[in-house]
Amino acid sequence: MNHRHFTLACPVDAPVGELFAWHARPGAFQRLLPPWERVEIVEQKGTIRDGDKLTIRTRLAPLVWKRWIAEHVDYIEGHQFCDKQLAGPFAHWEHFHQFQARGPERSQLSDRIEYALPLAPLTNPALGWFVDRKLRRMFEYRHRVTRDDVAAHHRFVERPPLKILISGASGFVGSALVPMLTAGGHSVSRLTRTQSKRGGIRWDPVRGEIDAGILEQFDAVIHLAGENIAGGRWTEARKREILESRVQGTRLMATTLAKLKHPPKVFLCASAVGFYGDRGDEPVDERSPAGTGFLADVCKAWEAATQPARDAGVRTVNARFGVILSGAGGALAKMLPPFQFGAGGRVGSGKQWMSWIALDDVVGALHHILFTDALRGSVNVVSPNPVTNKEFTRTLGRVLRRPTIAPLPGFAAKLLLGEMAQELLLSGQRVLPKALEATDYPFRFPQLEDALRHLLGRVK
Repeated sequence: MNHRHFTLACPVDAPVGELFAWHARPGAFQRLLPPWERVEIVEQKGTIRDGDKLTIRTRLAPLVWKRWIAEHVDYIEGHQFCDKQLAGPFAHWEHFHQFQARGPERSQLSDRIEYALPLAPLTNPALGWFVDRKLRRMFEYRHRVTRDDVAAHHRFVERPPLKILISGASGFVGSALVPMLTAGGHSVSRLTRTQSKRGGIRWDPVRGEIDAGILEQFDAVIHLAGENIAGGRWTEARKREILESRVQGTRLMATTLAKLKHPPKVFLCASAVGFYGDRGDEPVDERSPAGTGFLADVCKAWEAATQPARDAGVRTVNARFGVILSGAGGALAKMLPPFQFGAGGRVGSGKQWMSWIALDDVVGALHHILFTDALRGSVNVVSPNPVTNKEFTRTLGRVLRRPTIAPLPGFAAKLLLGEMAQELLLSGQRVLPKALEATDYPFRFPQLEDALRHLLGRVK
């Protein structure tokens, strides 16, 4: 059998024991899945010890999915583990993860893969180069996430792990935040509206139902639940749903926390930079007043609903998210199809400001907020370098190597989306993350092009 080999190593700013432990915890595998790959976890038995197994479904081509079963072998505590394919797309696959100390505070992760293609050596000339390139894209992404996540947890290694309750855990942000926290050793429980197979704590914000006693078991509550603002045209009924989905749940949580004898120490509630309204070229930060418009009104009411917890002495943070970028969902994923076909372009004048942030920095910033006692009140969760829509368009086109000569006129956007187009696409805010910078949060992706290349697997 004609075997091929792939190797890649990266340094990590943390002791080797912490690096190895991160890989052994639940959530690590989910954190390592590149957003451009379509992978579904079917079953996971154990983690990385000998005999533990992982079954996934992976998309090899449009409408072509393959089940992949891997078993872990050759486990050596603190030094290595290996996953070996039992069934899947390769004729042979062995992936060794190896760990080495590079000093008391530094370590190195090495990935070494030995694989064989089906029908090798006949398929090597055609598919070998493609697979090697695909592996390099994947592992450059994986190493960046590993390096940044492990370093983030190491910064707070002296603090004990937290018990955290999260609403909206299966949403866009929550599905990335949960594995980031669990791989770091924290315990996470989900607040759900329906009984889930994965368990969780049930609540009903519409009826005002929640088990208050259970909340005293947690060190922190992260509230992310809310109706998707871009999920449909803004009719009056839709706008009412958007507002009520945020205010009702937030008010229930805040008033419940306020009544507890031993409440969680931190209440971290989502908000948005829509708070500032359309501000033109004016730079705004956490000290700036609220703006006008539907989204500004929603954000004001949303944040005001947290006041009972703040008044009761709970450290309360309103995380004002900018446009969150990920290749797996959100605004960027919706933009990709036309841009990939060369049909992308600026929206309206292109002069409106876009306060963006990579999803990896969202989870990094939320983790930073949990452990930074100085942060309370409003915190802008955005990159320190906002861009105009025109600059964003050019940068995305450059990363994708596609022209960006098909603009969407403002009147067309309004015809398609109505009021939502005006507030989400044609208006903007030039928001600065002063609170995060003042507490020395190390941004993973302060520049737009670096963020897009990481999220889309287009690293130079």
